[in-house]
Amino acid sequence: MTAATPAHTYATFQDAYLAHLRKIRDEPEFRNAPRGFRSREILGVSYRLADPRERVVRVPGRRTNIVFNFAEALWYLSASDSLEFMSFYAPSIDKYSADGRTLRGTAYGPRIFNFGGAGFNQWDSVVNTLRADPDSKRALIQIFAPEELLVTDNPDVACTIGLQFVIREGRLHAVAFMRANDAYRGTASDVFSFTLLQEVLAHQLGLELGTYTHVAGSYHLYESDSAFADRVLADEGSAVHTDPFPAMPAGDNWPAIRRVVELERQVRAGAVRLGRRDVEQSGLPRYWAQVLALLCLHARRKHERTVDPDLMDMLDPLYAGLVGNCWRDRVAAAL
Repeated sequence: MTAATPAHTYATFQDAYLAHLRKIRDEPEFRNAPRGFRSREILGVSYRLADPRERVVRVPGRRTNIVFNFAEALWYLSASDSLEFMSFYAPSIDKYSADGRTLRGTAYGPRIFNFGGAGFNQWDSVVNTLRADPDSKRALIQIFAPEELLVTDNPDVACTIGLQFVIREGRLHAVAFMRANDAYRGTASDVFSFTLLQEVLAHQLGLELGTYTHVAGSYHLYESDSAFADRVLADEGSAVHTDPFPAMPAGDNWPAIRRVVELERQVRAGAVRLGRRDVEQSGLPRYWAQVLALLCLHARRKHERTVDPDLMDMLDPLYAGLVGNCWRDRVAAAL
């Protein structure tokens, strides 16, 4: 007997993103203004991705920032809560820091690898749980912490409740539970990071990538983003590039991840300046060398206000297309 396919399954994230963005724009259940921010809202949204690796929106009007996407995922994997790290890629994030140095709710890395500051590594717990019992339903990473709500007017409460990982028929499936999710901005970066973590974990366990399911208690579109949503939906028949999203190398990716994190730190600080030859000779697998090239491109743009054409030329066509679309004017001038 063939199992039924859930009605909310989509082939790619872009398919799910556009469908739900249109739904919330045109048919919201509620209109409200939490903390004064007017929004449209649908409760209890869920969808499943058949191929979690296809984790980006390619519609030109969305202007997907692939550099930020990888930087945020690496920020989580590095277990950092540094504001300086993320503000290098998204300066507007500064307003969420209470002390001007760190981020709390937004910084999922410490929750994953050192929950509560008590040294509890939830990632290792998930790995050990699934290795001990591949049928387990207990491989869970908790993100949201109840004490976040004890801080009056806390600007940085975690949007993610937790991540669950299950092995079924030799594939690693993931489910993300969100208390709230921004249909235009937040969901694009969240799904990118969570599916990338899923892929890292799948390869660490020697498994194929399974499905990814996204669940949000409140799925909302801020009125301030309505015009942007209109632009994306009007452009949905177009694509920046059609190449498949690159696959991560098989096996343990942690040595490469740690190397990229260390080089990113040096490049961000201006301690080193890496060009194409440096990236190609870094010893990294091609997948992670491409990520490093993206980060170096951004650093060159921040430090020197220019785009390195040699680094652009070494990028996979999809990445080059996304960067060129996001940085249209400056890339065109450089090339």
